[in-house]
Amino acid sequence: MQVRVMLFRLPAWAQDVLLALFITVMQVQGTIVRNSGEPELVLRPLADLGYLGYILLVVSGAAVAVRRRWPVAVFAATALASVVYYALDFPDGPGWLGLFVAIYTLTALGDGRRSLVTAGVGIAAMAACWLLAAADIQPPAAIGWVFFRIGASVMSAALGESVRSRKFIAAEALERAELAERTREEEARARVDEERLRIAREVHDTVAHAIAIINVQAGVTAHVLDKRPERARETLEAIEKTSSHALQEMRSILGVLRDDNDGRVPHPGLGQIDDLTAKAREAGLDVDLVASSPPSPVPSAVGSAVYRILQESITNVIRHVGPTRVTVGLEYGADTVEIRVRDEGRREPAGRDEAAPHPDDGWDKPGRGILGMRERCQLLGGELDAGPLPGGGFAVTARLPLAPTGTANV
Repeated sequence: MQVRVMLFRLPAWAQDVLLALFITVMQVQGTIVRNSGEPELVLRPLADLGYLGYILLVVSGAAVAVRRRWPVAVFAATALASVVYYALDFPDGPGWLGLFVAIYTLTALGDGRRSLVTAGVGIAAMAACWLLAAADIQPPAAIGWVFFRIGASVMSAALGESVRSRKFIAAEALERAELAERTREEEARARVDEERLRIAREVHDTVAHAIAIINVQAGVTAHVLDKRPERARETLEAIEKTSSHALQEMRSILGVLRDDNDGRVPHPGLGQIDDLTAKAREAGLDVDLVASSPPSPVPSAVGSAVYRILQESITNVIRHVGPTRVTVGLEYGADTVEIRVRDEGRREPAGRDEAAPHPDDGWDKPGRGILGMRERCQLLGGELDAGPLPGGGFAVTARLPLAPTGTANV
């Protein structure tokens, strides 16, 4: 039904033309009918002065046809026509209809203060002219029509301002709603971007660690395959365990993209550090883990960051140094946790039968591992130091607050 009504709705210009025609007929016909029974009270017939009375009534009514396009000009034309009409003592009647519509349009389509000032000045000027023209009106009771015109003009201006204010408030509410919707969409996109960044970091850390271990074990396998088959079997089993664990962790990380929870493993945290060091030992590192007990439950974001920093540090040792001794320390304070990872540098193999080739040439190659660890620390309000040791080897030291100040989901 609403669609059907909209199909038959006239455009604004057609509505104004019909309104102007209606007002013109009402002003002319209404004035004639009202004064037809009392010709002795008519001071000046409408036909006097070259039918000027008819012309003024028609002009004030016809001007309404362009009220939306030129509201100020229409108000001025109708006001002038009304002042001239009553100043020349033409008979009273509904000749003020066009004026009231013009005043309403001026304030309804105006800008608030300026349109109200224009309407107020115009109404005051018309009221003075109407009162002067009615100073000698007979009978004296007929002056009530003058006050009616003044009051109706004020009411028309107030009604127009009320309509304008309601439209303005509705437009502001709509704008605020659209702004809130855009803000929600931007926040949702930001959360999606943060989650994508978190997943990318988790995938990078998981894959880099697993590939580094697999690379070392594959090198050992290729080196000892012919001479020590039993050692090759051990390294192949270590590769299988590492790749299986990496796949499970990948499924856990990417599981947020699915609706089900099947096949997920615990989120990496402090509880998985022993497994991490065990895998590092299988990769050929001599890991010495020294960890104190936390004074209180550690937030999951901090625990995950500790795990990832240790994982990235150990991965870098496997990738850049190869088999060596690594000291890992976790020390909890009252409000911070300190992570220390130190390696003794590359060892020279005692015999070629026992050692695998090193995967990389050293720590001097550029990479994003240290940068990623530093970003994790900064997101939680911590700090990270990394650099070579004077006597050889490399050290990574990170300090994280137990009450993280960052906002990122790590």
